[in-house]
Amino acid sequence: MEQHKIDRINFLAREKKVRELTKEERDEHESLRREYIDSVKASLSVALDNTYIVDHKGNKRKIQKKK
Repeated sequence: MEQHKIDRINFLAREKKVRELTKEERDEHESLRREYIDSVKASLSVALDNTYIVDHKGNKRKIQKKK
């Protein structure tokens, strides 16, 4: 996610503490937050896909997804 979008999320969050946001601002804030959360989840998923567990014998095994 681009830094200017993160900055906008933070700006709207600060404004929300000071005053009530307009409907357009609330919608923008929510959509930007959803985009941010989705990007964090995707990043975490990629990191976990490339994670291995090494046991005490030195054997590597890939982390399995729960069903």
